[in-house]
Amino acid sequence: MDLLKEVANISGKSGLYRILKPTRNGVIVESLDAKKAKEVVGSNARVSVLKDVSVYMADHQDSSVPLADIFMAIKAKYNDKVEIQTKSASDSELYDFLASVAPDFDRTKVYPSDVKKMISWFNILSQFLPEAFVAETTIEETPSKPVAEVVAEEKVAEVTEKKPKKKKA
Repeated sequence: MDLLKEVANISGKSGLYRILKPTRNGVIVESLDAKKAKEVVGSNARVSVLKDVSVYMADHQDSSVPLADIFMAIKAKYNDKVEIQTKSASDSELYDFLASVAPDFDRTKVYPSDVKKMISWFNILSQFLPEAFVAETTIEETPSKPVAEVVAEEKVAEVTEKKPKKKKA
C-alpha cells in the first residue's frame, strides 16, 4: 500500500487523483479513471494524501488505524469490489460494513459520509490502481538469505546497472 502516498483526494472534486509532480503554484495530478485527465491543482486547494488518512478507533482516545490497513481488510473480505450502493445505503448498513472490517472503529468520530468515501475510494483503487493492493515483501518474509547477502546483491545490481560514460573524441 505504499502507492497511497501518490494518491490524493481533492476537496470539491469527485474521485481520486495520482500526484505526478509539484509545480511552483501547486501540483500536477492525473485522475484515476478511464480518462486519465491531467490538470494542475493550485496550492490553495485542499489535497488529502491517502497515506496520511486514518480511521478513529474506540479503544483509546488517540487511537487510529491507517486507511491502508482498512483497505487491506476490505480486500481480504470483499475481494475487488464492495457492492454496497453508497447513495441509497442507510447509516446502519454503512456502519455494519465498516464494523465487518474494523470492529473497533469509533462510531462517534467516524461519520456515514466517511464510510461512503472509503467504499468509493476502495472501488476506484481496485479498478484503476490494483497494484496498490500488492503486499510489500519484508525481510521476515524472505528468510532464505541473510540480510547482508540481500544488501550486497542490491549494491552489485546498482553497480552493474550504471553505464560507463563515453569519452568524447
